[in-house]
Amino acid sequence: MNPAAIRIETPRLILRPTAPEDFESWAAFMADADASKFVGGPQLRPVAWRGFLSMAGAWAIQGYAMFSVIEKSSGRWVGRLGPWVPEGWPGKEVSWGLVRSAWGKGYATEGATAAIDWAFDTLGWSEVIHCIAPDNTPSQAVAQRLGSRPLRTTNLPPPFESMIVDVWGQTREEWHTHRARVAS
Repeated sequence: MNPAAIRIETPRLILRPTAPEDFESWAAFMADADASKFVGGPQLRPVAWRGFLSMAGAWAIQGYAMFSVIEKSSGRWVGRLGPWVPEGWPGKEVSWGLVRSAWGKGYATEGATAAIDWAFDTLGWSEVIHCIAPDNTPSQAVAQRLGSRPLRTTNLPPPFESMIVDVWGQTREEWHTHRARVAS
């Protein structure tokens, strides 16, 4: 699978691999204390650069990573979401993080739905999780809309071992049942 050829379109979004032109928006997102609160916290530009290259490297080495989320109506980068499985992670995750101006528009649910479909159908995953901080009620609401449920509480692996998260998730079968129920 050639990552450069991957492009998923939803009614309002384009999901595609990380590209060089995404960095300025990525760095601004990671510098915003509110927007980055649940994705590692605010980062200085050089640290954001390393995270940005880690995402691009995951695409190059694994063939998947979180997608850059592009708003169709404006063409602007509004976040990152999708499959993410760092070393030692508690499972195969579909995660999301959006810039503040994209909050409350349903983009996380819309994009994560497409990313979960892709993870199950293209990557062949049998389960998907979402690691959500106990006080991140907006992401808990997204997980619920996606049909996920709380599975367990755990610590993330180093260097985030002090972070306790609730692991939400569902199996491929549960996802297909949820998708059929939502579509009818």
